[in-house]
Amino acid sequence: MRRILLLLALLAVFSAQGVAWLAAAQSPPPPALPPGLQPLPEPPPPPPGMQPDSTLEPQVTITKRGEDKVEEFRMNNKLYMIKVTPPNGTPYYLIDEKGDGRMSRQESLDTGLRVPMWVIHSF
Repeated sequence: MRRILLLLALLAVFSAQGVAWLAAAQSPPPPALPPGLQPLPEPPPPPPGMQPDSTLEPQVTITKRGEDKVEEFRMNNKLYMIKVTPPNGTPYYLIDEKGDGRMSRQESLDTGLRVPMWVIHSF
């Protein structure tokens, strides 16, 4: 008797899922766009003399060092930032802030503002 009740319960569940799937398959298509809409026109070309300068875009080199993904950012062939992404962790950045080739670590691309804190009183 229990087996029959279990079989009926399973049949009811699967038939309900089949009905839901069939209803989703037969649903009407989404409504058409409202009348009067037109596609956006193509943007105008840049004015003469304003051609894009490829030297202003950073060159990004992506490599793997062990398990880490390393992205090196260069501008005019000068390395200014490295982003290191460990396989299971948050990425961190090494940034050349002064342009002297020394990289300092930052956990995120924040402004670097640190509020000074002093010990006023201790027990």
